[in-house]
Amino acid sequence: MVHNQPKPRVSIVICTYNRANLLQMTLDALPALAAREKAEILIVDNNSTDHTREITKSFALRQAGVMSVQYVFEQTQGLSAARNRGIQEAKGDIIAYLDDDAVPCLEWIRTIVDTFDHRPDVCAIGGKIRPRFESERPAWLISALELPYTIVDRGEAVHEYPINKHPFGANMAIRKSFHDTYLFPTDLGRKGTLLLSGEESWLFEQMKQERKKILYQPSMVVDHFIPDNRLTKDWIKRRYYYQGVTNGSMPKGFISKSVLLCNVACRLLYIAVDALFAHTEGKKLLIACRMQSIKGTLITMRSRVKMRLTG
Repeated sequence: MVHNQPKPRVSIVICTYNRANLLQMTLDALPALAAREKAEILIVDNNSTDHTREITKSFALRQAGVMSVQYVFEQTQGLSAARNRGIQEAKGDIIAYLDDDAVPCLEWIRTIVDTFDHRPDVCAIGGKIRPRFESERPAWLISALELPYTIVDRGEAVHEYPINKHPFGANMAIRKSFHDTYLFPTDLGRKGTLLLSGEESWLFEQMKQERKKILYQPSMVVDHFIPDNRLTKDWIKRRYYYQGVTNGSMPKGFISKSVLLCNVACRLLYIAVDALFAHTEGKKLLIACRMQSIKGTLITMRSRVKMRLTG
């Protein structure tokens, strides 16, 4: 039995909201991980009303003296608020983020520690996210629609992310020293069942502006559960709409808004041309999803103008 555990190298932050049964699956996978003695586990309960607390307490009891497991309750609703609380509680110099419905590969912890140790110039890493469908993959789910489902495979070579790409929260790790300056913006990101996003893009944009290196590590793999209730055309169109809402809420000044409107005009032209060649079910859905994204952007921008005029 290990009673006086050394300071962890990695703090695994798992934020969860009313998904106790899926969380159980994730937690059950953790004791089998290699190098688990280098990690602590922080389960941040973001105001759940199900049996999340009981699941976590039971797991922590079973792992007592073997793994460091901490239950943290964060009442402020929102994924960003939950992650920020995890950062606040973390003791490791690396924060590894794992979704409450994701199962990491056996070498996940060791890969994270080794990568940061061998690459002191790297600030953050991300890896593969493989889908684990509840039943089966729908025929309309083409590769161009994979990103909203957080399906990520950038190949087998270690490389820096290109300027317009970054890791995803289901499988990413960041040096805690970066979070000393930058936390996740609480006006962005998922809140309860609201499908807002953008908090990770904002954070990695700050990282890129500071010329920090962000590395793709293909050996860092998780299997990510995708339930049947998300595998509908209505869900993915709603997901794109809220991506548009996120985009529309970001611009602050006149120039930023003008650039966004120009981008929207260009995208509309591109979609119109693309629609002429969209003959399959998947490609037609992609066109509809992109239109939903533009709709969300324009409605949000117009609403913000009205608020400013009347507020």
